[in-house]
Amino acid sequence: MTIAEEELLPGTRRALLHRIAVAQSEGRTPSLVAAVVRGGRTVWTGARTSVEGHAPDEDVQYRIGSITKTFTAVLVLRLRDEGVLDLSDPLEKHLPGTGVGEVTVAELLSHSGGLAAETPGPWWERTPGALRTDLDEVLGPRPLVHPKGRRFHYSNPGYALLGALVAKLRGARWEDVLRREVLEPLGLDRTSTGPVAPHAGGWAVHPWADVMLPEPLEDLGLMAPAGQLWSTAGDLARFAAFLARGDEKVLGVESLREMRTPAAPAEATDVTDGYAYCLGLELRHQKGRALVGHTGSLPGFLACLTTSMADDVSAVVLANCTSGPAPFTIAADLVGIVAQAEPRVPAPWKPLREADPASLELVGQWYWGTYAFALRLTADGLVSLEPLSGKGRRSRFRANGDGTWTGLEGYYAGEHLMPVRRADGAVSHLDVGSFVFTRQPYEEGSPVPGGVDPEGWRGIG
Repeated sequence: MTIAEEELLPGTRRALLHRIAVAQSEGRTPSLVAAVVRGGRTVWTGARTSVEGHAPDEDVQYRIGSITKTFTAVLVLRLRDEGVLDLSDPLEKHLPGTGVGEVTVAELLSHSGGLAAETPGPWWERTPGALRTDLDEVLGPRPLVHPKGRRFHYSNPGYALLGALVAKLRGARWEDVLRREVLEPLGLDRTSTGPVAPHAGGWAVHPWADVMLPEPLEDLGLMAPAGQLWSTAGDLARFAAFLARGDEKVLGVESLREMRTPAAPAEATDVTDGYAYCLGLELRHQKGRALVGHTGSLPGFLACLTTSMADDVSAVVLANCTSGPAPFTIAADLVGIVAQAEPRVPAPWKPLREADPASLELVGQWYWGTYAFALRLTADGLVSLEPLSGKGRRSRFRANGDGTWTGLEGYYAGEHLMPVRRADGAVSHLDVGSFVFTRQPYEEGSPVPGGVDPEGWRGIG
């Protein structure tokens, strides 16, 4: 029997169903719905429920809590890409009078601006947004609890400020901008700021008894950009595919790669746990796998969207209870089930259509001192500098069009790789961020800093 590559095998599908069944049962949640995305399309959905004869499908709405922050971050990156703002801009430049104007846009996106975690006053997630009608009431008399830029400190009010920033620069309400610039272009018709039937009700399950209590469903007002949205497993699966692949109607792949890059100083415990915050996205390490996405919670609801870029697999998990199941752990397990049972099939190798002779001249073995490296020209037109030992500094470089290359990651991110030529035009050495790479270790006649001993290599006499 031949099975299309995009379809999951029966054993994989059963393993996915078993995982969410265990999650719903042990997590004691009224319902749980999940979806898996592979290769940019939804390949599996499943649900479990306490209601006999009826289960939610991928079209039933749940509140998604702080996954809303990722949507808000996309709006801010769109403004940056249009040149309306720079991520290094202080908030005061565009939204004056907040009292925290020295905090930059990037620091708000990465929760490193030093802002308080929550609003003052009553618990904002269970009270009407009408209690906080201006930003002063969102921030309170002590909006900063840490020095700006020094540490990661999750801040819901920080994303309220970003929503206000979007509204100010677009001249429209945050929710209207979101609908026009993200939801409609991506076809997320079942994502909204308020519940649209069919939708799940939010429940609190008693921690010591199998009884439930309905949670209030409040409009969050100015706090909406931090956690207001309702969505479905189907819509979030499509959003996950967008976050991995980009869509020029909304945001390109380079900006999304930037969103996935850690941007906040990590706490020691976060380093130990393998956690980092990026620009509106969380990066976590689970069982040797890097997973990027966001979790969300509001009273009555839990949510997670996460992706393994290396495996090209995403998972979405939505539940309608205040506590119980661990949505990230479940989503990470769903990704792992697919990635391990059905490893990604690589695309066929194909030679380059054409190769620049100047680039080909650079490939091969190079030495930084006595450390051996290989420089390779890759199929995407980049060059890759990798230690032959497998350990050490590595980076890909993008051509600048003038014979130089710029590093894209790791130690050499932003640094230049420059071929230095002799008078006859042949390449003498590579200058990589001031480091000299030669064809032979400490090659005689090369401009190695400190020079090369004229007696050359020797043994012990």
